[in-house]
Amino acid sequence: MHQGCAGSFENGQQVVDKLRMMGFNEQYMPAAFDIKCENCGEEFLMETFESKCPKCKMTYGVTPCHAFDKKHIKAAGINY
Repeated sequence: MHQGCAGSFENGQQVVDKLRMMGFNEQYMPAAFDIKCENCGEEFLMETFESKCPKCKMTYGVTPCHAFDKKHIKAAGINY
């Protein structure tokens, strides 16, 4: 069920699953963020709500409601 912006997630896999279920995973975020991969340390530009590190393929996700602050970006796992 859709909980709007009040929904909370325990981990990155839940975030990415929600994005895919709602069809937002390939949509562009309002503003892109430079992030540093927590797995390999590669810095890359995250432009869509679901993105992968180009070096190690760690998947990251952030919901549209929280895409204004990169502290809400969560790792879901390699090739998740």
